[in-house]
Amino acid sequence: MLPWRNIRTLLPALTLAVAAATAAPAAAQSSQTTDSGWNDYSCKPSAQHPRPVVLVHGTLGNSVDNWLGLAPYLVDRGYCVFSLDYGQLPGVPFFHGLGPVDRSAGQLSSYVDRVLAATGAAEVDMVGHSQGGMMPRYYLKFLGGAAKVNALVGLAPSNHGTTLSGLTKLLDLFPGLDDAVAKAAPGLMDQVAGSDLLNRLNAGGDTVPGVRYTVIATRYDEVVTPYRSQFLTGPDVKNVVLQDLCASDLSEHLTIGMTDGLAFHEAANALDPAHATPTTCASDD
Repeated sequence: MLPWRNIRTLLPALTLAVAAATAAPAAAQSSQTTDSGWNDYSCKPSAQHPRPVVLVHGTLGNSVDNWLGLAPYLVDRGYCVFSLDYGQLPGVPFFHGLGPVDRSAGQLSSYVDRVLAATGAAEVDMVGHSQGGMMPRYYLKFLGGAAKVNALVGLAPSNHGTTLSGLTKLLDLFPGLDDAVAKAAPGLMDQVAGSDLLNRLNAGGDTVPGVRYTVIATRYDEVVTPYRSQFLTGPDVKNVVLQDLCASDLSEHLTIGMTDGLAFHEAANALDPAHATPTTCASDD
């Protein structure tokens, strides 16, 4: 039987290990360069798509792996597409988004400025997966981002935190576990439903003026739960459930951001609503 102090130390590590194992199939590719046309700082936005798109990966993701599907999809449709790494921890390669959310938002702020300077655009649009759909809201609300962002599209975003299908109740059962996780990976604790970060982010309303918001969710999300906690309330908000568009769509938390053609099509609609086309089961082709 393990001593109590060892259990307290191992549980956070197990949490990270399980999540990392889930993401591992893509992680092996993270060393490759983006040779599909995105992160091209010579790209100049067109009249049809005048704003560059910044892709914001999720927890345990990175700027390449998370976007091997969506980035080329958008490039093929004429967008200038960029992606960043944020929330890195010392000694943890590939698996990012683990640092404090407020600090990650500062990294996003600097990256947006870099993209705007390179492209000459006045604003960007953003698409974020999981934490990447929530964290930009901190940038919009507290770091002046609303003046530089036209639209934010969240794919399974952790907007109001998660119960992780009930697993966060373990934090109440094991004294000190929350402190251990917060020390090891503060970005995880920031996303637990009811965290101080989320209470501050959502106080006074979910949105800020001047930004269009779209949330794209799946009923089969097993990570950001309950899935309706992803929804936003406020003006210029559209909340979408993929199964309302195609009942046979079986995407869950990872696939909605990485491979799901319906989610990609609906994200493209959100980026260019004037030319939106209906998202149906055939949109996955």
